[in-house]
Amino acid sequence: MSSLIIDYLPIIIPLLILQLILLVTAIVHLVRNDRLDQANKIIWALVIVFVNIIGPILYLVFGRKDD
Repeated sequence: MSSLIIDYLPIIIPLLILQLILLVTAIVHLVRNDRLDQANKIIWALVIVFVNIIGPILYLVFGRKDD
């Protein structure tokens, strides 16, 4: 069992790092974004945190309201 985990570490570690970077980037942008109201921020925060890699990507593509 542990041998199987060790075999997949080169794939798992970069994905975890990517997920962490996307999560932190999306949360920081969400907190600093003044254009969203509080209800939308809460919904986006839940999507970012609970939908793993796809949630932060969805927020960064669709949720940002930049000029």
